[in-house]
Amino acid sequence: MNSGSAGRILVVGGYGAVGATVTSTLAEWFPGRVVPSGRDEMKARRLGGVRVDVGDPAGLRRVLDELGDVSAVVLCVEPEDAAVARICLERGIHLVDVGATHRLLEEVTDLHGPAAAAGATAVLSVGVAPGLTNLLARRVNDAVGGAERIDLTVLLGAGERHGTDAVRWTVAGLSTPGAARPQRLPLPGFGVRTAHPFPFSDQYTLRRTLGVPEVTTRLCLDSRPLTAALFALRRAGLLRGADGARQQQLLTSAFSHVHLGGDRFAVRADAYRGDQHATLALTGEGQSRTTGLVAAHVARALLTQGAPAGVHHVEQLTTLADLPEQLAAHGITAVC
Repeated sequence: MNSGSAGRILVVGGYGAVGATVTSTLAEWFPGRVVPSGRDEMKARRLGGVRVDVGDPAGLRRVLDELGDVSAVVLCVEPEDAAVARICLERGIHLVDVGATHRLLEEVTDLHGPAAAAGATAVLSVGVAPGLTNLLARRVNDAVGGAERIDLTVLLGAGERHGTDAVRWTVAGLSTPGAARPQRLPLPGFGVRTAHPFPFSDQYTLRRTLGVPEVTTRLCLDSRPLTAALFALRRAGLLRGADGARQQQLLTSAFSHVHLGGDRFAVRADAYRGDQHATLALTGEGQSRTTGLVAAHVARALLTQGAPAGVHHVEQLTTLADLPEQLAAHGITAVC
């Protein structure tokens, strides 16, 4: 059982590309209460943390029993299934999940009943995309009085050093054919870019949470040649099937060692209803850092302001509506 808002905060993956920001940011706000963790016991213990492997549910239960007073878990690595979320929520422990795979987010959403019964809150779609895209979508949707269509555009810096799991997830997404067409549009700080359909989870989530019939998310990189090359590979079908799996491994390895571009990102949301159109964009530096900042702010809101028990996506909680403004202090800039 957790001990309310005064208990410890367990950061799973607390020394990785995202988790290091979560750990350091929460430690400033909640001194002595943040426990970093991960599979590498030496790294975790050097930070004063513990070993946690998301593939070992029994081990997680033991850690939670040993710590005894965990109020919240921030999950910065993506497990294979919803077992970690179930363990936390059934114990009444709040959960902040930075996962981005639609299937896994749906599995956690199905735990709404057990979470509500235990008095725990889970917040999903926490990061840049999904995350900030969801919050922008909520705003432009409200601006047109309920959109008929929302287009989300994400530009990522190809030069940033992402964690291996994030790189692998992005490369796997390139194997999924895009149903929508590419779109050319201006992105603040980057000029007019061509963005291609990409299977970010926000486009599926927002159809349900906002009731918008058509939502599409598109992706491009700050490097125009790299964007063109990657989506040419997708159009050619070279990343699908058995041979494609090998190509995905090679691409993942290449992206993990070679960094072409910068580390700035931009996200843009456009809502359409009849002849009405609303748009809003955000720019910032460091997708992993920003994801960590979003997760830390969400965790702080859960522990200090509270939220309805159950499982919610970030755009469904009114206490998080001003999160983009809170991030302005960290260099995240809104552009109307």
